[in-house]
Amino acid sequence: MTTIRTIATPPNHRRSAAAAAIVVLVVAGVSAASFWLAGTGPTAAAPGAGAPAVPVQVAAPSMQEVPVYLNGLGTVQANYTVNITTRVDGELQNVLFTEGQAVKKGDLLAVIDPRPYQAAADQAAAKIQQDQADLANAQYLLAKDQKLSQQQIATQETVEQQQSQVASFTAQLAEDQAAKEAADVSLSYTQIRSPIDGRTGIRRVDAGNQVHTTDTTPIVTITQTQPISVVSTLREDDLGAVRDAMKSGPVAVDALAMDQSRTLATGSLSLIDNVIDQNSGTIRIKSTFENQDDALWPGQFVLLRLRQKTLHQAITIPSAALQRGVDGFFVYVVDGNGTTAVRKVVPGPIEKGRAVITNGLAGNEQVVTAGQYRLDVGTHVSVEQGSSNTAQKE
Repeated sequence: MTTIRTIATPPNHRRSAAAAAIVVLVVAGVSAASFWLAGTGPTAAAPGAGAPAVPVQVAAPSMQEVPVYLNGLGTVQANYTVNITTRVDGELQNVLFTEGQAVKKGDLLAVIDPRPYQAAADQAAAKIQQDQADLANAQYLLAKDQKLSQQQIATQETVEQQQSQVASFTAQLAEDQAAKEAADVSLSYTQIRSPIDGRTGIRRVDAGNQVHTTDTTPIVTITQTQPISVVSTLREDDLGAVRDAMKSGPVAVDALAMDQSRTLATGSLSLIDNVIDQNSGTIRIKSTFENQDDALWPGQFVLLRLRQKTLHQAITIPSAALQRGVDGFFVYVVDGNGTTAVRKVVPGPIEKGRAVITNGLAGNEQVVTAGQYRLDVGTHVSVEQGSSNTAQKE
């Protein structure tokens, strides 16, 4: 019979195993922490002997004139909108415009049956002729009575009565002339003409319908689209910058499509609203555009870009060169020995793929624009040929 003995582990051996396990855990934790911290910013590199150079692309900073913009959401509004309604009652005989037609001020749009108003004008003209005849007769009799009065044949009372008659016919003639003018005005209202240059909308009343001065539905609405306005909003904190820009002269504005894919029109700032909206903390501004190609349409939403100022001789780099770490923004620069160093920078506006650097660069460095993910402080790099030209084009 075989006997199996169990030999107990000495206490000292158990303590040694536990201590070894603790050391392993501590080393693993330190390694993990070092790996996590290494990804949050540049660190000093410790390349092995003969380590290959890291390929990168570089670009030199350039001095440029950089416009600074303020952006806001805007709505296109017609400068003038006119509802065309009738000023006399009658049948709408003719509609002479086409829906969506561009019209000029004074163009004939519609005709209301003119016959009743023509008859009233003719009647007023006839009444004037009668008044003129009565007045001429009264003036003749007055002259006759005045002559007889000088011969002591007619009394002074008769002369005065005849003078009163002349004055009465004169007043009647003036009244009927005014009535004729009123009849002519009413007759002119039977021809409805455009009061502005603009574009017609959808016709709301068809020919053959009776129209009245009390109607609330217009025959058509005309909007002026050349020039046209955009009303947009900016943060109330931008008010001071906008006012300073206006003091320096005309302020250029661009109206962009909502996806910012293209510029629809270029105009100028017209005015700043006289009150800040306390509910939204915004200020409204109004801009004017010539809109010769009708790129802007009433009611359209656009993104408005207001040129606040221009930075002269600003240092700019491709925006791809900017990196962000726990201490802020930085860039990798390549020295004359082909090794990398870190420069903390303060970026300004970013426009069309280029970032303004307000502090941190002198303008004569070579900044890395591609390949930064493999770099640390002191990494040896190889610059790809043509990378500077490519970065400049961006």
